Amino acid sequence: MAKPRLPKKVLDSYTIRGTNKIIRAGDCVLMKPSDSSKLPYVAKVEKIEANGRGGNVQVHVRWYYRPEESMGGRRQFHGVKEVFLSDHYDVQSADTIEGKCTVHTFKSYTKLEAVGNEDYFCRFEYKSSTGGFNPDRVAVYCKCEMPYNPDDLMVQCEGCHDWFHPHCINMTAEEAKRLEHFFCQTCSPHDEKKTQNSHKSSRHSEIKVDTKRRRR
Repeated sequence: MAKPRLPKKVLDSYTIRGTNKIIRAGDCVLMKPSDSSKLPYVAKVEKIEANGRGGNVQVHVRWYYRPEESMGGRRQFHGVKEVFLSDHYDVQSADTIEGKCTVHTFKSYTKLEAVGNEDYFCRFEYKSSTGGFNPDRVAVYCKCEMPYNPDDLMVQCEGCHDWFHPHCINMTAEEAKRLEHFFCQTCSPHDEKKTQNSHKSSRHSEIKVDTKRRRR
């Protein structure tokens, strides 16, 4: 007669094998791909459990998708460290966890002074069955009317407060970094000489330049 299966036990935490890093439900982790040439998968831990005999530990996860893993693929405005929180749930062996990571909100990510290897950000939820996103619309900027990519350098107009890519306003990145003040074509005075002077007229307002943050 077969022995009855013992119920699985929910664990409060799990220590990643070979490390002293502890994960708990709600943490984000990096999981080993079956193909070692690929980047690790990003997932959110929903539950940790072990079988009744204290053997194998399993984690219930909710996957994050990278842009290239979605139906639409990677687009120009997607950040290098951007991931989408999907509706794809799974159960994996805890042995496949290789480390912890942090998935920031879009706003908190843009405020990081330095981006580490374990830093990611999410601004969309992704429905894997349909390829739909939530939200399905986000604010757009610049003449190109593209959503904000936090890895791109942009300058802000002191008149309308819109953000612009240097190449969209016929400017190099180095020229943009040297600006003291900036007014877009719409906000600039019609007289070119007045426009040039207005860039230096006020010491109290500084050009806002958003650059790619340092990576640790």
